[in-house]
Amino acid sequence: MKVIAVGMNYAAHNKELDHTLELAEPTIFMKSDSSLLKDGKPFFIPDFSEEIHYETEIVVRIDRLGKNIAERFAHRYYNEVTVGIDFTARDLQRKLRSQGLPWEISKAFDNSAVTGTFMPLEQLGKVDNLSFHLDINGQKVQEGNTGDMLFSVDKIVAYVSRFFTLKIGDLIYTGTPVGVGPVHIDDHLQGYIGQHKLLDFFVR
Repeated sequence: MKVIAVGMNYAAHNKELDHTLELAEPTIFMKSDSSLLKDGKPFFIPDFSEEIHYETEIVVRIDRLGKNIAERFAHRYYNEVTVGIDFTARDLQRKLRSQGLPWEISKAFDNSAVTGTFMPLEQLGKVDNLSFHLDINGQKVQEGNTGDMLFSVDKIVAYVSRFFTLKIGDLIYTGTPVGVGPVHIDDHLQGYIGQHKLLDFFVR
């Protein structure tokens, strides 16, 4: 299975990190299968970074084999979503970007892709109008709505399928809104879509 992620998909977040606000196509990067962290297991801060940031995202699970999918048919290829965390070694990412080097190791390291419990969209609402947020230690630190994405879920699915065959079980992290920040040992992270708590784990 593949873990596909979309960068810079919310304008306010792009401004927050001094990225461009003008994008013609989705920005795609990959995480490895060992990036996955699920079932409420703790996230251990790695020893190669002093600045691990949370990035809260809606995660879509592909449930049908597809290649070169037309956008108008993209909705047929998924029916469950959850909230997840794209952990980023921000200090390492900045260093690599400043040198013009690839920055996968700052994004795709082990356990950097946290996933919550998947729920059918029929229980949550339309995929293009999902409100989600992250609480740390009981305080809301980040929130967003998929209606604010620069590229919709269907556009992302169609675009990605031009380059990669989508297979059952593949995950797509759809981008993070404004409000990213650092995590620390003993932080308690809880992620929600609407009032549904789908993510609950600790940082160690």
